[in-house]
Amino acid sequence: MLSIVLDSEGIIRRRFGSHEIMKGFLILIVATLVAARAETIFHAGPGKVSLIELYTSEGCSSCPPAEGWLSKLKNEPRLWKVFVPLAFHVDYWDHLGWRDRFAKPEFTSRQQRYAAAWGGDSVYTPGFVVNGKEWRNWFGGEAVPTISTRVGVLRVSLGNDGKLTATFIPETAKPRALALNVALLGNELESDVKRGENSGRKLRHDVVVLDLIKIDMANESNRWTGSVALSMRSGNDKSSALAAWITENATPIQATGGWLR
Repeated sequence: MLSIVLDSEGIIRRRFGSHEIMKGFLILIVATLVAARAETIFHAGPGKVSLIELYTSEGCSSCPPAEGWLSKLKNEPRLWKVFVPLAFHVDYWDHLGWRDRFAKPEFTSRQQRYAAAWGGDSVYTPGFVVNGKEWRNWFGGEAVPTISTRVGVLRVSLGNDGKLTATFIPETAKPRALALNVALLGNELESDVKRGENSGRKLRHDVVVLDLIKIDMANESNRWTGSVALSMRSGNDKSSALAAWITENATPIQATGGWLR
């Protein structure tokens, strides 16, 4: 109840009853909850979370089994906590007659840089990279390699406005520059392939890297920070998950990720 009283000086004062006070309190609680839901938090560490990269193409007939293996990781309880899976589509098979709509030249260049670091002179699909190192044992049923090393705590927050902020506190001081990598991922994507090695097949893809951003991080007393503005995709190829990882000299050292609302 709201009452109006006249004080000794003739000034009108408002007096709020218990109902109005309770109503204002509830409004404050709701506003706080809405603000809390306005950002999504992803967290990893201090134990290392492995980054699993698959280099693939819709123009490669050997790739669907590898993508099927990667898709099964979505049902693993260790997803995002022990490993973060990604599928980079490369463009060097597009000349066979089918253009992979998820392929980008920069993803091909990324795989080529890995190969050069290993001393290789060529790239191939399907090709797996785990924590920056070539891994060929997926087809033998070997478990995903994991590392129990403590590397540091990574915290990533994503606001409803698309602004992403990351903070990484490594276990030991890092003298070299660190970089923040952020990928928007698409899941349950389908393509009816009309030409090339997979002609006539309906291909299904998960954890496809749709967009990738990389920035240098700032360091203050071994607390590394970085922020990027993301543009979420909509439509059939919409973003449904996010992955973020820290690299030192291009080598992944910590990763996190999760599903988007």
